[in-house]
Amino acid sequence: MKFAVFGAGGVGGYLGARLADAGHEVHLIARGDHLAALESDSLRVESIRGDTSVELPATDDPADIGACDYVLFCVKAHDTRDAATDLEPLLGADTAVVTFQNGVDNEQWLAEEIGEDHVVGGVAYIFSTIGAPGVVEHTGGPARFIYGELDDERTDRIERLDGALSESEGVDAVLAEDITVERWRKFAFICAHAGMTATTRLPVGELRETDASWTMYRRLIEEVCTVGNAEGVDIPEDTVDGWLEFARDLDPGMYSSLHYDLTHDKQLELEALHGSVVRHADEVGVETPMNEAVHAILRPWADRNER
Repeated sequence: MKFAVFGAGGVGGYLGARLADAGHEVHLIARGDHLAALESDSLRVESIRGDTSVELPATDDPADIGACDYVLFCVKAHDTRDAATDLEPLLGADTAVVTFQNGVDNEQWLAEEIGEDHVVGGVAYIFSTIGAPGVVEHTGGPARFIYGELDDERTDRIERLDGALSESEGVDAVLAEDITVERWRKFAFICAHAGMTATTRLPVGELRETDASWTMYRRLIEEVCTVGNAEGVDIPEDTVDGWLEFARDLDPGMYSSLHYDLTHDKQLELEALHGSVVRHADEVGVETPMNEAVHAILRPWADRNER
């Protein structure tokens, strides 16, 4: 099958390399020094699940690629609306644009630009980033990718995607029963983990050792679950305890992509995370003081980095 990876960074680059190793046609869309490295050399993945190196066509112009079976949409959430306007050359009648992004608003933003029929929801559980131009470093996390049609129908295209990802080495592929629930479950975790590691500038191990910080970590998860449930999402009752158990098992030196972007003067996904929680909470009349605090602390940094 023919794949385009729109945003060939930590998540997209990892998936693109694994799919290429499985024999699929993969095209990468990137920019800057990373694109230059991909054009002149191979894409290298240095992973706890096994290294690989693949030579793939790379461009910054989707028109160079043409219509695809699947577009793996892996740009930062704050780039979603702008990037969505460039998707048209990649779309055929049944092309699925699978969003593996942080946040719970990206599917709606994509649907507004390209139509809901093209959009497939996705969730990525992987700690990976661009270690150097042309190099993706996967340092932790289960490399689990969950996906599903927005209405949870078992269409032919979602079954084919499931087959392709399931057969790719280094990918834990899961076809969701309810992708909306999965998106909100991930949202609850990422708001806690990203929010706490970014605001404290400390890794999860030190947060676990500090009672007040660990309590706030828990309350961030609880607030997101409360908002989701108020919106009618059936978030499982064991979500909070499950995420805390997961976080206790993380490498003590683990940070988050939000922390990385903050400390490397990059634009933050703050509005797609804690800003989104606050907006959704206002719509359903729920209080979210912990998420509001994270948003207030990091908003000046987000403004600074954007400048």
